[in-house]
Amino acid sequence: MRLKKLKYRGIPDWPLDNEVLVKVEACGVCHSDNVVQNNAFGIGFPLTPGHEVIGRVAAVGEGVEAWKVGDRIGAGWHGGHDACKSGLFQMCDNEAINGVTKNGGYAEYVLIRSEAAVKVPDDIDAAKCHALALRWLAVQGLGGLGHLAVQYADKFGYRVVAISRGADKEQFASQLGAHEHIDTSKVDAGAALIVTTNPNAEQIPGLLNGLAPMGKLLVSSLPGEVTFNANLMTQKGLSIHAWPAGHSTDIEETVKFSQLQDVDCMIQKFPLGKVNEAYDAMLNGSVRFRAVISFE
Repeated sequence: MRLKKLKYRGIPDWPLDNEVLVKVEACGVCHSDNVVQNNAFGIGFPLTPGHEVIGRVAAVGEGVEAWKVGDRIGAGWHGGHDACKSGLFQMCDNEAINGVTKNGGYAEYVLIRSEAAVKVPDDIDAAKCHALALRWLAVQGLGGLGHLAVQYADKFGYRVVAISRGADKEQFASQLGAHEHIDTSKVDAGAALIVTTNPNAEQIPGLLNGLAPMGKLLVSSLPGEVTFNANLMTQKGLSIHAWPAGHSTDIEETVKFSQLQDVDCMIQKFPLGKVNEAYDAMLNGSVRFRAVISFE
């Protein structure tokens, strides 16, 4: 369902205690933004979307010691309850998430919680850094997240299988580092782990058929309600796991790993004035591979 178009508005914010004001360099356009637009989290409006933010600190609030004006940072997630004390910021009940529960990066400036900020090296492209003989690991989907997942898995030394529908993706999957390509319209697989980046709920249940005994399906997208075959799971000892993105330490490690291993994030840039064009391209799947609002 498509709601109203995005529109400009002024936000006269200044950093409060433990906040930093960031001049945005780039912000990713993600399917999660559509989930927010449909008010799935019940936060209400108005709200500026955009949780994949990178920029430079323009001002700091009281109590901020870790960051100073000019530092280059990205936005992680922050909470404040028991989960945060365990280092699981993105699982806290008191979520303070840019672009989800508070204003995000579809803007020239954005406020970020100090403890949720992530250090970003000066010598990497902000636009490409917004989003970053072993057992077989399969990646389903070769879009904005999937093309990165294949590269990461290959760099970590896994034998990588790229799963997509149609033989036309095989050459591209190989260029990314996949050792095998499976056309789901013809055959099932036998992977120890399948990572799905697909937001389409109807396509996810069938992935269980591609798992080996004791295999695991890792869901890293937001497909909504999904129905699974419990009989198949019991017979083969399968399990389903999910993991929310946004942990500041994970993001920082991902940036460093991507830089060291030369992982290529493929993007399509849009200026802020064409944000609706970027948003529509993300929704209809015409963008290749990640849409990014760039302020350069």
